[in-house]
Amino acid sequence: MSRTRTPLLAALALVAGASGTALTTTTAAHAAADAIPCTVAYTVQNQWDTGFTAAVTVTNNVATKSSWAVKWSYAGDQKVTSGWNAQISQSGSDVTATNESYNGTLATGSSISFGFNGTYSGTDTLPTTFTLDGVTCNVDDGTGGGGGTGGGTGGSGTRVDNPYDGAKVYVNPEWSAKAAAEPGGTRVSNEPTGVWLDHIAAINGDNGGMSLRDHLDAALAQKGSGQEVVQLVVYDLPGRDCSALASNGELGPDDIGKYESQFIDPIAAILADPKYASLRIVTTIELDSLPNLVTNTGSRATATPQCDTMLANGNYVKGVGYALAKLGAIPNVYNYLDAGHHGWLGWDDNFAAAANVFKQAATTSGATVDDVQGFITNTANYSALKEDNFAINDTVNGTSVRQSKWVDWNRYADELSFAQAFRTELVSVGFNSNIGMLIDTSRNGWGGSARPTGPGPRTSVDAYVDGGRYDRRIHVGNWCNQAGAGLGERPQASPAPGIDAYVWMKPPGESDGSSTAIPNNEGKGFDRMCDPTYTGNARNNNNMSGALPNAPLSGHWFSAEFQQLMQNAYPPLP
Repeated sequence: MSRTRTPLLAALALVAGASGTALTTTTAAHAAADAIPCTVAYTVQNQWDTGFTAAVTVTNNVATKSSWAVKWSYAGDQKVTSGWNAQISQSGSDVTATNESYNGTLATGSSISFGFNGTYSGTDTLPTTFTLDGVTCNVDDGTGGGGGTGGGTGGSGTRVDNPYDGAKVYVNPEWSAKAAAEPGGTRVSNEPTGVWLDHIAAINGDNGGMSLRDHLDAALAQKGSGQEVVQLVVYDLPGRDCSALASNGELGPDDIGKYESQFIDPIAAILADPKYASLRIVTTIELDSLPNLVTNTGSRATATPQCDTMLANGNYVKGVGYALAKLGAIPNVYNYLDAGHHGWLGWDDNFAAAANVFKQAATTSGATVDDVQGFITNTANYSALKEDNFAINDTVNGTSVRQSKWVDWNRYADELSFAQAFRTELVSVGFNSNIGMLIDTSRNGWGGSARPTGPGPRTSVDAYVDGGRYDRRIHVGNWCNQAGAGLGERPQASPAPGIDAYVWMKPPGESDGSSTAIPNNEGKGFDRMCDPTYTGNARNNNNMSGALPNAPLSGHWFSAEFQQLMQNAYPPLP
């Protein structure tokens, strides 16, 4: 399967010979919106010998509709095989797409997008005429000729080396409002955070929340005339996070088809809308998935039956590959694959093995290494960015720091050294030499009164490490709502060699999981690692969990934690 990275091309009656092309006509190019009842953008996102993936965006310029139907005809033998965000039927060459139950309302000046897969033989000629509820629409490439809303294409379609350089980053108004409502929260409420797409319903907005398109529209409004990064967390793999219960997802281990058609395909269709081509869209791909295949399977003491299942059925690798391929075909999308953290993959028997699993996923389901612009470490975790008071090669009375209980033979003491070294390893197994790393610093500040001001005593290697380390967790394997944590470095571009940005991908104040079992319809289980009374398991060497009490479900607002994060921020808040 071949995919190009060319910008969207405007041409009349264009033959779709490559992906990333779009169709336009020039009729009434500069007419006022009220003279054009509707506009349609039809984009071929991906194409191979016998099939293609297409996205359609229709903009309504007349009175609000409570339901809609878009129709077009093919000149060749194209057949729609599956679709998303619309009910699509075909009779001969004639295709009809009608609204789903959740997207029937189409307000004046608003747009709706849907997509589909299809087959063809010979030439995949693009349709030239579309109707909305029987009225002929103008066909537009998003440059404004059709009278649609939004910022137009606004970009060349060529990726820059580091999307964060010279760009603002989207401030999620939903998170910002929650942060600002907390006492002292306005000190950080304008910081950019990730938008989490962690279940299918989140794409179109659920429980009154903003949809993906709402966020992208808000990003265009924030963008102005400069560059703007939007950060998305794509997180709904089948059998998600097989070693934890608090972050289990809605899809079963074998639901790979549903993941592709109902989760990734609709996201790709929206991101490919030419309206959003001027945004730099950073997608962080599937947290806590591939590393589990390395560390929590087989004969290891940390193995779980769930992770063994995901290794055996291959759906983590297939799903990640599919997501990389679909999203990587969109020229202004930047894929960053999750790479765990130093306290997960920093040991010799995990480090190289993980890089090879990532390479496998990046060359599966149509993906190539060109679909990976970088990796992200420490997402939603607490590992200190830089431990200044001890180094991994230090010795105390002839005993290596690596032999301390805290380091436990790890090769890395902190996240920055790990991310930089892991980048080198990833390049060595075949990833592009210009990949960049992101580090989530949202909760790894470890400031406040407990922050050490210098090295620990040299009476023993444990006293030296424990007395000087910033990371105050009981064990590096503890991950849920950690007591004592603080906000870390504020988001910033190009802070260190090989690092594209420090980011707050995990929105501070959102829970990692509930302290007790809470019935819910979100597919989220109760993980004892979030229970402050839990005495641990093999993955944290049977230590106490270190979790805060009274936490809500994962992703829900946890005011007490947010207050702690501000209090213990490092660098300190003003």
